[in-house]
Amino acid sequence: MALDWVQAALKQCLGFTPFPATLNVRPSAAEDAAVWQRVRDGSAGVALAPARGNFCNARLYPIAIIGQAGKVPEKILGAVLFPEVENYPDDKIEIVAPLRLKEHLGVGDGDQLTWEFLN
Repeated sequence: MALDWVQAALKQCLGFTPFPATLNVRPSAAEDAAVWQRVRDGSAGVALAPARGNFCNARLYPIAIIGQAGKVPEKILGAVLFPEVENYPDDKIEIVAPLRLKEHLGVGDGDQLTWEFLN
């Protein structure tokens, strides 16, 4: 994520400069895992091709993260970044956003995070 070409490609695809790290989450329920599987199987997402051959392809799935920083509900535009590598864990979800979500939303390990997939 900190690589210049990755930052530039994400900005071009998503319209924002992402924070240079992902927030990794895992589905907390079988229903959540099934939704993620349906999205991956039913949507091509946005292709993210590497600048050089020694990096993997990835797919981006635009999302709106629903949070509450302070007392004001908000939606933060972001994306699920899915690396196209063999044996990538089915239950690992990497989220990119224009800010550090953990700090902004005040979430920690084990806290729930809600988002909706955008078309």
